[in-house]
Amino acid sequence: MVKIEKGRRVTLKVDLSVAGGQQLEKSTIEFIQGSGTLLPALEAVLNGLEKGAKRDGVLKAKDAFGNPNMQPIKKMKRSEFPKDAKLTVGEKLVAQGDDKSHMNVILQIAKVSGDDVEVRLVHPLAEKDIKYSVEVVNVTDPRPPPMPAKALDLEEEK
Repeated sequence: MVKIEKGRRVTLKVDLSVAGGQQLEKSTIEFIQGSGTLLPALEAVLNGLEKGAKRDGVLKAKDAFGNPNMQPIKKMKRSEFPKDAKLTVGEKLVAQGDDKSHMNVILQIAKVSGDDVEVRLVHPLAEKDIKYSVEVVNVTDPRPPPMPAKALDLEEEK
């Protein structure tokens, strides 16, 4: 059996929820292991598993959406904030997310210098532990096999 390792195509039944709270996702997904599509901590759980394997557990907030490496810095202008907003380092403001999940984005003030403000984009689930339940449906090599010359209507080399 093929084991999950970097570069393998994985089909996975996944059920993610906030520990003790709302369900985030329950679906069957396909991804390439190591491509950065999944949370790194969840990819680590999957490494070495084979088709049929099941795992349940909880990712601590710092290993899930609270990982500072997953919180990019964005440069903004003071004029982009409400006039009465307190822009002090560490202050958190909530902004409307522009993605389909309709989750808000938390802007944490990282640096203020004149009209320039640097904010850290903090995931709304950054302080939440994430409960997971996964089942490996399939593991394959992502590269398709080469097409035989006949199928491509080419002359075979002699």
